[in-house]
Amino acid sequence: MARVKDTSKKNRLIKAGKRTRSVPTWVIAKTNRKVRTNPKNRNWKQRKLRLK
Repeated sequence: MARVKDTSKKNRLIKAGKRTRSVPTWVIAKTNRKVRTNPKNRNWKQRKLRLK
C-alpha cells in the first residue's frame, strides 16, 4: 500500500482497525459468557477490506 494515504481512506482504515477489537472482559462477565466473540472481528490476512 502507498505510504502517503489520503485522509478519508486513512480514517476508514482506523475505523476498521477499531472495529476488530475483541470483546472486553467485563462484557463477558456481565453477560455470563453469552457474548464471547465479536461478530465483526476480522483477520487482516483472511478477509480484505473493500476500500475505495
